[in-house]
Amino acid sequence: MPDQTADRAELRGDCERCFGLCCVALPFAASADFAVDKQAGTPCRNLREDHRCGIHARLRQQGFSGCTVYDCFGAGQKVSQVTFGGQDWRTGPRADARRMFDVFPVVRQLHELLWYLTEALALPAARPVHAELRRALRKTEELTLQTPGQLAALDVGAHRQDVNVLLLKTSELVRAGAGARGRKKDRRGADLMGARLKGADLRGANLRGAYLIAADLTGADLRGADMIGADLRDADLTDADLTGAFFLTQPQLGAARGSAGTRLPDSLTRPVHWTAQL
Repeated sequence: MPDQTADRAELRGDCERCFGLCCVALPFAASADFAVDKQAGTPCRNLREDHRCGIHARLRQQGFSGCTVYDCFGAGQKVSQVTFGGQDWRTGPRADARRMFDVFPVVRQLHELLWYLTEALALPAARPVHAELRRALRKTEELTLQTPGQLAALDVGAHRQDVNVLLLKTSELVRAGAGARGRKKDRRGADLMGARLKGADLRGANLRGAYLIAADLTGADLRGADMIGADLRDADLTDADLTGAFFLTQPQLGAARGSAGTRLPDSLTRPVHWTAQL
C-alpha cells in the first residue's frame, strides 16, 4: 500500500464495472428521496437489463434524488469483479446472487473506511499516527479481499470502532493545527437543523455527526473542520469555504446545495445539480 494515499479512483463508484448492486441489494422507502418503496434484494423498477438506470438523466425530476447522492466508494466494482470474479447476479445461481447482495453493504462500509484512512494519510498534521493509519489501511484492504462467506460473517461494526479511534486521533491533531479553541468549536452530534450559520467562523470545528439539515451555511468558514458523518441534507453551502475540511465525502456534498463560489477540498468535485441551479 502506498505511503500516502491509495488510488482514490478505486474508492469511487464505477458503474461500468458493477452489476447495478446498489439498485438491487439496498432497500429504500417512499419519501422525499425516493418515489416508491423497494425491498432489499429486489431490482429497482428503473434498472435495465444492461445494469444501467433507465432514468439516470431525470432522477431528481422523477423523485429519486436519493440515488443522485449515493456513492458506494468503489464497493460495487470490488464485489462484482473481485469478490465474485465478474459473475453477474442475473445469470449466476440464485444462492450466489443472495450472497452478493448480503456482502455488498459490508464491503461498502469497508470502502468508506478506506476513503477516510486514505484521506487521513494525506493530512500532514496527522503524521504522528501515520504508521497506525497505514496498518489500519492495510488491514481494511485485506478484509475487502476475503471470500463471500468470510465477508458475510465479518463483524464490520467492531472494525469500524477500531478505525474510529485512529480517526479521532487524526481529527484532534488536524483541528489543533487549524486553531480550534474552546467549547464552541466542539459541535459533535449537535442538533443544528435549520440553524442560521451564515458567515459563521467554524474553522477547525468538530462537526462529527452533526445534524446540519437545511442549515444556512452561506459564506461560512469551514476550513479545517471535521465533517465525518455530518448530515448536510439541503444545507446551503453557497459561497462557503470548505478548503481543508476533512473526512468530507461526495455524498455529503451531493445532499447539500452550493454555488460556483463554494470552495471545496481538491479530492471532491462540484455536484452537477449545484451548477444547474445557477
